[in-house]
Amino acid sequence: MDGQVAEFIREEVGKSYVSDWLLVDQELIDKFADTTRDWMFLHVDPEKAAQTEFGGTIAHGFLLLSLLAPLRSETPRPTMPGLRVGLNYGFERIRFINPVRSGSRIRAVFSIDKLEEVSPGRFREDMGVTIEIEGQERPAVVANWLTMYLL
Repeated sequence: MDGQVAEFIREEVGKSYVSDWLLVDQELIDKFADTTRDWMFLHVDPEKAAQTEFGGTIAHGFLLLSLLAPLRSETPRPTMPGLRVGLNYGFERIRFINPVRSGSRIRAVFSIDKLEEVSPGRFREDMGVTIEIEGQERPAVVANWLTMYLL
């Protein structure tokens, strides 16, 4: 392993990065519903959703997951030296803890738990992710996100 890469790993493991706040409004929820063809009333019908325990529409869980990539790109995290490409490798665990009501703001906290070489020039990162909802104690999502880096 290259010395710069080894130093990068030593410096990054254990660090956390926080994104900016992002508004999850009804327009964003509706666009996601149209893209995925998931028009469940809890997401797209404010009147009907208002009659539920949620008191209004809520974001799709998969919408929140899809927002992780742009939220991650907003953080000041440095790029691994020699990186050719980073690939989404999946998730070990995802839990949707608290619904995100339309009009709420969210942000993500990314914690680098593990970054190791799995074969020459191929590194796997395990990153803890928490999506927070502004003004609420309980997070919306907790997950363990895996990325494969190719040098």
